Amino acid sequence: MKKLTKEQALEKIEQLKKYVSEKEQEEPKGFVIKNWRNDSEIYVSKADNVREAVIEAVENVANLSGANLCEANLREANLSGADLRGADLRGADLYEANLREANLREANLSGANLSGADLSGAYLCEANLREANLRGANLSGADLSGAYLGGADLGGAELGLAKFYGKGGTVKLKKDQVTDFLNALGFQVID
Repeated sequence: MKKLTKEQALEKIEQLKKYVSEKEQEEPKGFVIKNWRNDSEIYVSKADNVREAVIEAVENVANLSGANLCEANLREANLSGADLRGADLRGADLYEANLREANLREANLSGANLSGADLSGAYLCEANLREANLRGANLSGADLSGAYLGGADLGGAELGLAKFYGKGGTVKLKKDQVTDFLNALGFQVID
C-alpha cells in the first residue's frame, strides 16, 4: 500500500468531493413542488408528475403551504390531512379527491373542480372559492369562516355543521338564486 503525503490526501479528498458533486448534478430530480410566491423548492419528489408528487408529499406529511398547484390534476387523490395553507390551486381538478381535515386556510381554489370531493372537517378559512365547482361535495363540519364563495356552485353539496361565519353582506344573491342557496344548505323550500 502506497503512503500519501498530507497534501496528496487533501488533493484526493477534493477530487472525490468534485466527483460526488458532479454525480449529484447528473442524477435526475423527480418532480419539484415550488412555492408560488418566491419559486423556492418546497418538496422534491421521486415521482415525475405533479399528481404523484403531491400524493407522495402528503403521505410523507410534508408541509405544502404556499405550493404552486395551479391547474394540477389531483382527481380522486387522497390528500386527507394535507397542509395546503395558502396554496395556489386555481383551476385544479380535485374531482372526488379526499381532502378530509385538510388545512386549506387562505388557499386559492378559484375555478377549481371540487365536485364530489370530501372536504369534511376541512379548514377553509379565508379560502378563495370563487367560481369553484363544489357540486355534490361533502363539506360537513368544514370551517368556511371568511371564505369567498362568489359564483361557487354548491348544488347538492353536504353542508351539515359547516361553519360559514364570514364577512357578512359582501356577497349578494339574486332572488332566483335564493332557492338554490337554501337547498345547498339543506333546506327544502316549499310554496
